[in-house]
Amino acid sequence: MLIVKIALGLFGLGIVVFVHELGHFLAARLVGIDVEAFSIGWGNPILKKKVGAVEYRLGMFPIGGYCKMRGDNEFKEAWENNAQGIEPVKGTFFGAEPWRRIVVSFSGPLFNVLFAALVLSFIWGFGFEVKTLDNRIVLASEVSAGKIYPADEAGFKTGDRIIAVNGKKTAYHYEVQENIATNPDKLLPVTVDRQGETITLYVKPDLDKSTGAGKIGVYFWSDPVIADLVPDGDAAIAGLLPGDRIIRVNGEAVANTIDIMKALEARSGVAEVDYTRNGAENRAEIVISRTDGDGLGIIWPWVQYRTPRLSPPAAVAKGVSESWKTLVISLRSLSLLFKGIELTEAVSGPVRITYMVGNVAAESYGQGGFGAGLRSLADFLALISVALCVMNLLPLPVLDGGMIILFIVEMLRRKPLHPRAINVFQTVGVALIFGLMLFAVFGDILYLTRR
Repeated sequence: MLIVKIALGLFGLGIVVFVHELGHFLAARLVGIDVEAFSIGWGNPILKKKVGAVEYRLGMFPIGGYCKMRGDNEFKEAWENNAQGIEPVKGTFFGAEPWRRIVVSFSGPLFNVLFAALVLSFIWGFGFEVKTLDNRIVLASEVSAGKIYPADEAGFKTGDRIIAVNGKKTAYHYEVQENIATNPDKLLPVTVDRQGETITLYVKPDLDKSTGAGKIGVYFWSDPVIADLVPDGDAAIAGLLPGDRIIRVNGEAVANTIDIMKALEARSGVAEVDYTRNGAENRAEIVISRTDGDGLGIIWPWVQYRTPRLSPPAAVAKGVSESWKTLVISLRSLSLLFKGIELTEAVSGPVRITYMVGNVAAESYGQGGFGAGLRSLADFLALISVALCVMNLLPLPVLDGGMIILFIVEMLRRKPLHPRAINVFQTVGVALIFGLMLFAVFGDILYLTRR
């Protein structure tokens, strides 16, 4: 299964990188800069074919890629020859005006955002199934006795329904999570329905330093009715069936699945479970031998619905707005890097991203079939594509954003930069990116080792 996940991950990342490099490629051709090679993957090419003046390659390592333009290393040759400038030659990268180079550098990240918008537009155009939980909450402090969370300080109570966060309506738990996770350390007005009475509370989500997300200390309510069972799991062996409603565990009354989790904290031994089936009360003794799901091998019910199929204009509008929202969240998340989050947990490198892309695809295909798997993979690729755009526009040497800064400086000076300055800029950039990559891969290894 791991090999399948890695293969799916590499394929997914290959698509995102292809789109990015395609942006550079098309922009270069548009502004009159010659392209010598277009490659998906790094290393020696295992496949290559020359079409016209461009050689198309498939690299040995299918993570990453590049678009090699004519004369993109002229600054290095000029510096090695002690030249004071780069001789402008028509068709070369550094022979083109700075604005043309800016267009080429910006087009890669731009294509990533356009790709995300296109993918999300198709998803919303066809509609998709959503599996989520209710917006009713259970306080985490009721499970972790003695701990006080922001939800407790704000006055939330178990059973409250969160119907709006920061002025945005929330009908399901994923909408609540999205609005809370993206606003750590920010005081938020939250509207709750408490037994028919509408109340507004104010909560300031804590910053989870392992993920960079905001958390207030709540679980989401799910009725303790069995939706399905893990084959040969502990509950199935004990004779429980889908549709059974658990009412007590070890003599403790349970109103939701979180109560069951609390009653099974030890996760060992024998659990005495009272349940109802067809109106009659029954009892089963479950020998807990593993930690499937909640420790009993039970799959609890989800709220499931299908989004409507949007018209093409509405789907495009939705895809663009979702891509813009993801872009804004990604930019906002950069500031969290300076707030003490655990970088080895929050910063993902190529290994972890590959695993995550493959895992999303594999798990979704397994649980919801081809359609659900394709939707989840497309959704996640759109997210990765936007993240790649943001990363490449950072004003760091080597990255597209750093090159754009360099060319803007050249435009303001109204004369070419000295080859030595460009070389130093690029050398520092390579060192920075290489160091960041080592750090990210180290974090990836820790992440996969723990899994």
